[in-house]
Amino acid sequence: MAHIRSLKGMVGLVTGGASGLGRATVERLVQNGASAVIVDLPSSNGQEVAGSLGKRCAFAPADVTSEADMLLAVSLAREKFGKLDLAVNCAGIAVAIKTYNFNKNAPHSLEDFQHVINVNIAGSFNVIRLAVGEMGKNEPDADGHRGCIINTASVAAFDGQVGQAAYSASKGGIVGMTLPIARDLAPMGIRVVTIAPGLFATPLLAGLPEKVRSFLCRQVPFPSRLGDPAEFAHLVTSVAENPMINGEVIRLDGAIRMQP
Repeated sequence: MAHIRSLKGMVGLVTGGASGLGRATVERLVQNGASAVIVDLPSSNGQEVAGSLGKRCAFAPADVTSEADMLLAVSLAREKFGKLDLAVNCAGIAVAIKTYNFNKNAPHSLEDFQHVINVNIAGSFNVIRLAVGEMGKNEPDADGHRGCIINTASVAAFDGQVGQAAYSASKGGIVGMTLPIARDLAPMGIRVVTIAPGLFATPLLAGLPEKVRSFLCRQVPFPSRLGDPAEFAHLVTSVAENPMINGEVIRLDGAIRMQP
């Protein structure tokens, strides 16, 4: 198993790292001997989460769409932990609005559409383009491996529901850029992989009424429940460890296919 990479000593940067899928990823990285930089909004509890995880975790308050913020976050990884091996994009937003509301004669707000696209696609790309500059400085291993990028899309990229035009478009954009970026970075030994989660028990879904949540659980063939963020984190670390996974989108969804 000479090619399998060890998490021990790895340095990861995780956007949206203060809650949900991102937080579970940060926790798993630290538990497995890696160091992690939590990147999240200044208004998040990122500082608190980092503090609770000890000296191998740091917080970089940042907006993923800001070049200045992300440059600071990447340099924090280098200053605090000496390098950057892994960047995980978990920061994202969603809106649920129909393309046109015929009862109110109101089209979908263009600002809302652009905001979701900007945060989810441009924000992810901003993190990638700046993180790989740092990864390129790493000494390659015997495989020529220097780093790994893991993005978060959604099953909505493939089976978007009513009201998900903006969200599905944004997640489809993440899916669509996975292979070309993997090809761009292949000569440097930097991999790019995307995970498309189904329904997970995150703050995004926690706000829903219990009746709605149990309805959603029944839509998942097996296991018929919401995904646990720890299961997402487990896949992130598996991808980080396995150098052959590259340029791929992995559905993590209990075989769900979303209904309209």
